[in-house]
Amino acid sequence: MTRANYWVTNVRLPLWMSKPKDTIYLQTWHGTPLKRLALDMEEVHMPGTNTEKYKHNFLAETARWDYLISPNAYSSEIFARAFGFENEMIESGYPRNDFLYQSNDKETIDAIKDRVGLPKDKKVILYAPTWRDNQFYGKGRYRFELDLDLQRMRESLGEDYVLIMRMHYLIADHLDLSEFEGFAYDFSHHEDIRELYLISDLLITDYSSVFFDYANLKRPMLFFTYDIEDYRDHLRGFYFDFEKKAPGPLVLTTDELIQAVKKIAESGFAVSDHFDEFYQKFCSLETGHSAEKVVKSVFK
Repeated sequence: MTRANYWVTNVRLPLWMSKPKDTIYLQTWHGTPLKRLALDMEEVHMPGTNTEKYKHNFLAETARWDYLISPNAYSSEIFARAFGFENEMIESGYPRNDFLYQSNDKETIDAIKDRVGLPKDKKVILYAPTWRDNQFYGKGRYRFELDLDLQRMRESLGEDYVLIMRMHYLIADHLDLSEFEGFAYDFSHHEDIRELYLISDLLITDYSSVFFDYANLKRPMLFFTYDIEDYRDHLRGFYFDFEKKAPGPLVLTTDELIQAVKKIAESGFAVSDHFDEFYQKFCSLETGHSAEKVVKSVFK
């Protein structure tokens, strides 16, 4: 690290890691923000820190960034304010999402399903929730209470669907899905979530930024937001009216979720004006060439 000409990462690096004077630090970041970030957070609920310390350390890290990648104009405005970022913003779309345009074909999808052991005669539902700041065992180790009734889902959807589950990397809990073998699969440690996007026919999430990335595929999404009032009003807060602008229905219970999945199966999915408006605002820069734009800006 001390001899590298460039640092490229999508997370914050420890402050004890001193950046050499001539090293260029490219921060690619990891999502379009729905929930409030950094300086925009009124109160921090994470273990091992407090609001003042968290914001101070965040600013110390962002001051080292020479370049910051933004996926859209909406994010650029938030990043500049919430991160106190004053260096060069590259509004290019996320390079990682190039894969969703370059590899979205049947041959690639079938090859991934073969590699991970999923049947090809059933549709795939991806469940990818975020973590909760106030549910933790200790610093960097968060717990997650699974509110999905997997038994009800298997009974109602098991003939036509399989469920793959991708927990956030900060969640320390191990999912025991042995009771649901053949229906539910734990892919929390699958290295590349973009492959899970490609092989899934439907995304279920909550407040995770994965839905902004998944929207590039123009496939159906459902939002299992059983704790939305607490998360929105007390824990994090949102940057926009999620209930009005989410690119898919919000549901509060497993039964509502099952009915929503069945409705999509019966009616099919078409890109609505509402979805297209969301896509144009948040995804229009991502056309499969974002990496090329970044390379031209940084690696001159």
